[in-house]
Amino acid sequence: MAFHEVRFPANLSFGSVGGPERRTEIVTLANGFEERNTPWEHARRRYDAGVSMRALDDVEELIAFFEARRGQLNGFRWKDWSDYKSCPPSREVAFDDQLIAHGDGATKVFQLTKTYASGAQSYVRPIVKPVAATVRVGVDGDPLVETIHFTVDLTTGLIALVDAPDIGAEVTAGFEFDVPVRFDTDRIRTSVASFRAGDVPSVPVVELRV
Repeated sequence: MAFHEVRFPANLSFGSVGGPERRTEIVTLANGFEERNTPWEHARRRYDAGVSMRALDDVEELIAFFEARRGQLNGFRWKDWSDYKSCPPSREVAFDDQLIAHGDGATKVFQLTKTYASGAQSYVRPIVKPVAATVRVGVDGDPLVETIHFTVDLTTGLIALVDAPDIGAEVTAGFEFDVPVRFDTDRIRTSVASFRAGDVPSVPVVELRV
């Protein structure tokens, strides 16, 4: 399986429906209590791009993208308009949006992550497809300069610092990011007549583990 570092047209993903999916195994005991467990550490996101089709030109663009990916064969980038920044959508990305690590005096390479917190609980999501020219990094409250103080791998979400942060130093980052996905079908069904009547195709897309 290959991954194409190309984004699904953002104008077509805008208006799509979807979001995170979890898998929970639930066993109901004889006394009525439950035991719950999950085999997934991370959520898997699903979307349907079909609902965002607005014109026949959109369908043509979709088909071209689908054919170039060979259906389900090759993965691609997807912009989730409801969750594509390290900060709230109304804010601009800043170098101190997310705490991604603490220095140990030796480590120079760190994974970009985004933390989702509610109450005392939180979930840390690895970010593997940052968007070019959007990544900001800081150490202990001081912003760093890309290509001078750090580099970022846009295919893995790994940042490499020139100097290892001191022990306990906070490594922070801000960024925009895409979701690695593939089509969840090998068939696109469209009809000019039905499309003009308001019927849109179903184009399921599912997140990839990369």
